[in-house]
Amino acid sequence: MTAFSQTPWIACAKANPHAKLRLFCFPYAGGSSLVFRNWQSALPGTIQVCPIELPGRGYRLMEPLFQDITSLIKTMVIDIQALCDLPFAFFGHSLGALISFELACCLRREYGQVPVQLFVSGRQAPKIPDFSPINNLSEPDLINEICRLGGTPKTVLENPEMIKLLLPMIRADLKIDETYKYQYSEPFDCPITVFGGWEDPETKIEDLQAWQEYTTAKFVLKMFSGNHFFINTAQDLLLESIKVMLFEIAQGNNNLI
Repeated sequence: MTAFSQTPWIACAKANPHAKLRLFCFPYAGGSSLVFRNWQSALPGTIQVCPIELPGRGYRLMEPLFQDITSLIKTMVIDIQALCDLPFAFFGHSLGALISFELACCLRREYGQVPVQLFVSGRQAPKIPDFSPINNLSEPDLINEICRLGGTPKTVLENPEMIKLLLPMIRADLKIDETYKYQYSEPFDCPITVFGGWEDPETKIEDLQAWQEYTTAKFVLKMFSGNHFFINTAQDLLLESIKVMLFEIAQGNNNLI
């Protein structure tokens, strides 16, 4: 079995012997495992937060970037599958929501493993295409779009060296998202909870609501104050919602956490 210390995909040093559930967390385009650096301290020790580190960032900075979701899922699924020996849940924001959904589909299809909960955040349902791709914009226009979304500090965008590192990563991540073509998959029998930001210019509430088609179990849509990056600005409320929902699942599954 793949140990935590043997896989590059999980940004944590070792397994938690007290964990009864693993929460795999997938970052947004241009993001890294650092997005989730405070999550473990905000959740019970019986829930092990497993931040996903994609190639081309963080301690994987020198690894080639992925530009399509098929090869990404095919590469990561073996390691992640081996770490699903405990009940597990997925959380993904924006691009991370899409990656977590496709990974869940692959785990179910190839290994018969299904998460106890899918948390998807800040992204339209998979069947709804992106009608305004930006991965091929010129550098100035792409920087303007990044500024508009509001998730990147101004100091980073004004630093030429940081921009040189950041833009290829963002372009590759955006290409994964914007070239994605949904292929029908049976609805999950696990609950799906969708989070959105009231001021997010990237997602309409009806496009978030459309995730309901992907589950035969409980569906919840919960909105927070904030733009596309409410995951950062409303983090405390978001984590409290996740904690409450996981405990609700635990009560129905012999207190798994």
